[in-house]
Amino acid sequence: MQKQRPKHLDLGKIRLPVPGIVSILHRVSGVALFFSLPLLMYLFAGTLSSAQDFDTFRAVIAYPLMKLVLIGFLWAYLHHFCAGIRFLFLDVHKGLELETARATAKLVLIVSLVLTAILGFLLW
Repeated sequence: MQKQRPKHLDLGKIRLPVPGIVSILHRVSGVALFFSLPLLMYLFAGTLSSAQDFDTFRAVIAYPLMKLVLIGFLWAYLHHFCAGIRFLFLDVHKGLELETARATAKLVLIVSLVLTAILGFLLW
């Protein structure tokens, strides 16, 4: 007997598994890193041209909002890096079992957040 498919999906009730969340965050962090490259290159280029530009750079990153943006970029990089390592293992068929996949997905989330907190605290 065929199941009746719903006509209208209630997206609020659909629960995505943790590996799916990590996969989506991996893509989002990759896009965020790609689009942040011009800003980061502009900021770093300003640090190399003169002492006055370096002082301007330091003044810009002293704002709390800018620090939060940079911590967001730090999280995006760390999450993308950790999830990328996980996906490399999945590509060579390591960790494909359901429990292992769930555990490594949770590990990626935890490690990226802990590293972001540690590095953000050290750099703040």
